[in-house]
Amino acid sequence: MYHTLLFDLDGTLLELDMRVFVPKYIEALSRHFSSLVEPALFSEHLLQGVRAMVLNKNPRMTNEEVFLDHFLQNLEISRDELMPQLNDFYHNSFCDLAIYARQKPLARTIMQQVFSKPCSVVIATNPVFPRAAIMHRLRWAGVNDFSYRLVTSYEIMHYCKPHPEYYEEILQVLKVHPRDCLMIGNDTRDDLVAHKAGIKTFLVHDFLVDRGDQAHHADYEGTLEDLHAFIQKL
Repeated sequence: MYHTLLFDLDGTLLELDMRVFVPKYIEALSRHFSSLVEPALFSEHLLQGVRAMVLNKNPRMTNEEVFLDHFLQNLEISRDELMPQLNDFYHNSFCDLAIYARQKPLARTIMQQVFSKPCSVVIATNPVFPRAAIMHRLRWAGVNDFSYRLVTSYEIMHYCKPHPEYYEEILQVLKVHPRDCLMIGNDTRDDLVAHKAGIKTFLVHDFLVDRGDQAHHADYEGTLEDLHAFIQKL
């Protein structure tokens, strides 16, 4: 029925409340750079860079390139000064934020089940983070050791959720037809917008993010237990 399954990460495979996590992440990253940039100024430019990524629709620039262009504007540091410390944070300090996440044991069971079938699996998390940060979160979820066909990170993607172009880019990269794909996520806007790219959707209720957007409707919905039963039938 579906040969390619796209999984959102935060709130779907991993219990992570972004309303709590994001401020703690910004605080930690700003503190990491305090020797170069005053933390409040760093936070301001960080948020500007993230906003630029989310709004960007330039297919010639990756999300990382968009972020750095906006982030470094008016800051008196160079990319050569920024990148070593940024990489150090994501590879070594980002993992300290695991205290704000909680593993969903059923997520690993579902992933084992999926990989026992002739399916390709994509981690379709919003690509506003580098791959290193996403791999940390996959580890927190207990699902980091599977051979995913694609993990959408800011180094390789040119669009973000909730743009339909994000999902269209995944289809283009994988060279798959939307009718063969299913997007699984917990966000009524960011994940269900996949239908605009022709992709069917499964809305997970366990950690539901309901933005009150009635424009998007799930083709299937239920708890992780329901998803488990649904995938058994594929």
